[in-house]
Amino acid sequence: MVSAVENMAANTSWAALGKATDLRNRILFTLGLLIVYRLGTFIPVPGIDGAALRDFMEGAGQGIGGMVSMFTGGALGRMGIFALGIMPYISASIIIQLLTSMVPSLEQLKKEGEQGRKKINQYTRYGTVALATLQAYGLAVSLEAGDLVTDPGIYFRVACLITLVGGTMFLMWLGEQITSRGIGNGISLIIFVGIIAEVPAALAQFFASGRSGAISPAVIVGVIVMVIVTIMFVVFMERALRKIHIQYPRRQVGMKVYDGGSSHLPVKVNPAGVIPAIFASSLLLLPVTISTFSGNSTNPVMSWLLANFGPGQPLYLLFFVAMIVFFAYFYTFNVSFKPDEVAENLKNQNGFVPGIRPGKKTADYLEYVVNRILVLGAAYLALVCLLPEILRSQFTIPFYFGGTSVLIVVSVTMDTIQQIQSHLLAHQYEGLIEKSNLRGKGKGGKPRKKRSPVRR
Repeated sequence: MVSAVENMAANTSWAALGKATDLRNRILFTLGLLIVYRLGTFIPVPGIDGAALRDFMEGAGQGIGGMVSMFTGGALGRMGIFALGIMPYISASIIIQLLTSMVPSLEQLKKEGEQGRKKINQYTRYGTVALATLQAYGLAVSLEAGDLVTDPGIYFRVACLITLVGGTMFLMWLGEQITSRGIGNGISLIIFVGIIAEVPAALAQFFASGRSGAISPAVIVGVIVMVIVTIMFVVFMERALRKIHIQYPRRQVGMKVYDGGSSHLPVKVNPAGVIPAIFASSLLLLPVTISTFSGNSTNPVMSWLLANFGPGQPLYLLFFVAMIVFFAYFYTFNVSFKPDEVAENLKNQNGFVPGIRPGKKTADYLEYVVNRILVLGAAYLALVCLLPEILRSQFTIPFYFGGTSVLIVVSVTMDTIQQIQSHLLAHQYEGLIEKSNLRGKGKGGKPRKKRSPVRR
């Protein structure tokens, strides 16, 4: 039987958005901050030679520069104040999460509730500043080495360092404000907007290549069909769950005996999300990036790496799949889903899997189930990320199109829509509560007096 909550959620319409004042204000607040972010990507860092930078980025677009420029909404290509984007914060968050699962003191800090969470967030901010400083200094030195600066020297390095680190910290604050006072996850929305903002220009360049004859019409139609099918496939897989049945025994509280209940433990087919694809892409595109920023040096080791691990090469594709599978298992069992902790929590709540003893046996069973699920999840991630890479290398598509961007866009869209529906549902509940309170009032808005029982 459908519950009242599910029935109300099914009947929720977008027409209710006009009546939900709080939700409308949150959406407008989010849009305003995202516009501020987009304006910041067009403000350049002082001392940059714009014409030389554009020529340089055309050659660096095949390396990690293409992926980072995509995540920063083109700010890296224009060398704007948000050129580093939010990636230092994401990298610091992932590193802190991995350290939390491996360092006992940090793991204990995570279990201390709100106070421990604040401390971990503070460590994440410190890590963001450190990573942003290293990346900004390396970027400033690379810009000077590539003759992309009008007045190189210590003053340019300091100005570039302060500007880029300040831009990253401002974006981090912007994301936190969107999360707390807006709608959706602020950090994810910033990356989402950066990717979406580059799509119109990329599509225009793609269709221009088709008009000039560089790409055949069949390839254009095939790419469009593949993108639509990929998005549908990602939506289906991101919503796919393996439900593990959990049983709760009868319990006695005082003189009352409560019947046991049952629920489900949902396990996603892809518990690690987009993290394995980001890690694998960053590692495998590193040789191309080092070669680009070092002026394409003729080192024999670097030449061999570029020849065999360049985008589209067989070894590149093989190791790309291997890294995705490795990080999918590593991140799932060390961060997103720990069987020992889940089994311990079930035991503390008196829950158990039917036919499995609580404790170590339950942890072994959960590990067995997640291992089997991850075979499908890792294969799905590898397929989504590998197909665009083969397409770009074989048909020379003139813009960066990767499975990572598709995963991010689809996941953030689904999460934001779900949060909007949750706010609309809460607004409907508030309306029902107000109506029930009005019905309980008498004439003049005064509460009705309770009638005393009639004596016989």
